[in-house]
Amino acid sequence: MSEYEIVTDESGVRRAPVPPSLITVTRVVYALHALSILIGVFTGASIATAFVFGWPSIIAVIINYVERSDVRGTYLDSHFSWQIRTFWYALLWIILVWLLGLLLAIFLIGFAIWIVGFVILGIWVCYRIIRGWMRLSDGLPMPM
Repeated sequence: MSEYEIVTDESGVRRAPVPPSLITVTRVVYALHALSILIGVFTGASIATAFVFGWPSIIAVIINYVERSDVRGTYLDSHFSWQIRTFWYALLWIILVWLLGLLLAIFLIGFAIWIVGFVILGIWVCYRIIRGWMRLSDGLPMPM
């Protein structure tokens, strides 16, 4: 019997045991992302920009890349992929919303695009972090 917790997936299939320290690292990464979101909520920054450009999320993504080889083959790998994709897709969408808003600012609609785009992006980022953290708490992988 392994010293690590044996986890089963949604279909009841047993998965490889995962060291508790790796689960803790994954929780810390979610907490750092959540801290960036809170910084966006309680400061003048938008949630999305605080998430992508805030030091907690940057540290979280660095941890993801440094620890990624340690979680390969476990259900935590799906959480690391989820966290990394959330960060990079948020950056991509920030750039796209910013550029589209800039191009349409001449017609004054660009300002509305910025506001609506960043609000929707902030909601999406919150959803991704909350959903991931909840599934981690249940010991479940993220869908790929």
